[in-house]
Amino acid sequence: MKHRVTIAGAFPLEEGGTLNDVSVEVRTWGRHRKNATLICHALTGDANADEWWSGLFGAGRVFDPATSFIVSMNVLGSCYGTTGPTSVGPSGTPYGADFPAVTIRDLVEVQRHVLDQLGVETLDLVIGGSMGGMQVLEWAIMYPHRVGAIVPIGVGAAQSPWAIALSEAQRHAITSDSAFKGGAYPEYRKPTAGLETARMIAMVSYRSHAEFATRFGRSSDSEGFAAQSYLRHQGKKFVDRFDANTYLTLIDAMDSHDVGRARGPSEAILRRVEIPGLVVAISTDVLYPPAEVRALAAALPRCRYAVLDSVHGHDGFLVDTDALNALVVDFRNSLNRADSTATTPTGLGAAWA
Repeated sequence: MKHRVTIAGAFPLEEGGTLNDVSVEVRTWGRHRKNATLICHALTGDANADEWWSGLFGAGRVFDPATSFIVSMNVLGSCYGTTGPTSVGPSGTPYGADFPAVTIRDLVEVQRHVLDQLGVETLDLVIGGSMGGMQVLEWAIMYPHRVGAIVPIGVGAAQSPWAIALSEAQRHAITSDSAFKGGAYPEYRKPTAGLETARMIAMVSYRSHAEFATRFGRSSDSEGFAAQSYLRHQGKKFVDRFDANTYLTLIDAMDSHDVGRARGPSEAILRRVEIPGLVVAISTDVLYPPAEVRALAAALPRCRYAVLDSVHGHDGFLVDTDALNALVVDFRNSLNRADSTATTPTGLGAAWA
C-alpha cells in the first residue's frame, strides 16, 4: 500500500535550520503491525523495496507480508516523493541548492515520526545496505528501545576517508559542470554531463575488478571497449531518473555518517548497543571492504558477522539476493530459537558473542 505521510509543523535539522510540513513517500506490506520490519534504502533507492529487493520478498523469505508488517520509505532529501531539493519551498519554487543540509540522523528522525503516525511502536527488524545500513546503525543508537534486531549490510561505523574521497570526485564532477550554476539550474537545462560522470565514478566503486574482467574483458565495438559503453549507459540512464542537487544532498549525508560524532569514541558508543544483529560484508566490496565491516561487527557486543560471497562488489546485496536471504533468514531463525530458550533478556548473550 502506498501512503503519503506529512510531519506537520517545523522539523528541526541536526545541523541547523528547519523544514516545514515534511512530506514522506511510504510503502507498506502486510497488516500485523506488532511484527514490524523497517527497510532502509541506499543512496539512489526509493520506497519501492519490493522492486529493488524483490528477492527478499515472499512466503518464508525475509519480508513475508503474511507474518510481518513491512515498511519502506523514501528518505528525507531525495527526489522520489519525500521532501527534498526538488520539492517546492517557502518561496513557491523548488528548493534547489537552498535545501538545507541533512544527516543520517535526520533521515532516521523522519522515519521515527512516520512510524509513530502509522501506529508502529516497535520494530522486530531494521535492515538496509550501504546508506541504508547507516540508518540501521543510527536506529540502534537513537531508539534502541524500539528495535528488536538489526541487519546493517556493506557499511562501517563511519564513512571512511576512501569513501569520502570517492564522494568528493562525484561532487566535483557535478559542481564543475557549467550547467550546474551553483545549483540554480533550470529544469530544462540540468547538469547532465556532471551527473553522468558522478554516476560513472560511483558505478566503478559499486562493482568489482573480477566482475568487470569476466563480464566485459577487453571486448570492444565501434564505440570503444564494452566497459566504457557500460559506464556511459549507466550514466545516461541515471540522469533520466535523478536530480543533481538531490545527489549532492545525499552524498553529503553519507559523508556525515559517524556513530561517534558528537557522542564520543565510536567503539564505546557501539559497545552500548545491546540489540542482537547480523552485520553483513560483501566479499568483493571495494567501497566498504570486509575488514571495515568486520571491525563494526566486532564492536557490537551482540552481533554476528557474515560475508556475502559475491562477484558483484558493493552491489552484491542487491544482486545476490537468494544468498543474502538465506543469511538473514538463518539469523532470524536463530533469534527465535534463542528466545525460546532464554529465561531473561541477557540469556541471548552467548548467541551473539
